Amino acid sequence: MPRRRHEAARRARRAVAPITEQLAALRKMTVGELRERYREVFGVPTRSRNKDYLRKKIAWCIQELEEGGLSERALARIEELTRGNGEDVLPGNGHAARPQPERARRPRDPRLPEPGTVLRREHKGAVHEVTVLEDGFLYNGQRYRSLSQVARTITGTRWNGFLFFGLSRRGSRDGEAG
Repeated sequence: MPRRRHEAARRARRAVAPITEQLAALRKMTVGELRERYREVFGVPTRSRNKDYLRKKIAWCIQELEEGGLSERALARIEELTRGNGEDVLPGNGHAARPQPERARRPRDPRLPEPGTVLRREHKGAVHEVTVLEDGFLYNGQRYRSLSQVARTITGTRWNGFLFFGLSRRGSRDGEAG
């Protein structure tokens, strides 16, 4: 009997060794390597460059894949708790979506024209058109949260979107254009 227990313990240690080695390897990786490993593990790129965050997320996923995710009972409980909150269990990975706090709707910037307005700006010989939306901007078929993001996409450098599109001038106050 004791011999069987020792065999089982040895097998368990051997099974854990690859996980331990993978987790130890994460400590030696650069941010670039961690980002690439994140893409391998999760199947999508990450925008994060925070080393500790990337290590923790990757380690968590490696352990989950090796040891199994949440039990059916836990998943059922999560679904029960999130029902009615408009949250669903994410497909494919068994993780519950975290309920997000309600975001206070920011008042619309007075410098912005009405939704549906098309802003035009010539830059380096090309005319760029941006459609103002209720909650963002549409440029080349892609949605942006701010005009500054659009201006950066167009120019490749940081710009104040209101200045770039002529909706305000340097030094203007209180949202006054001009």
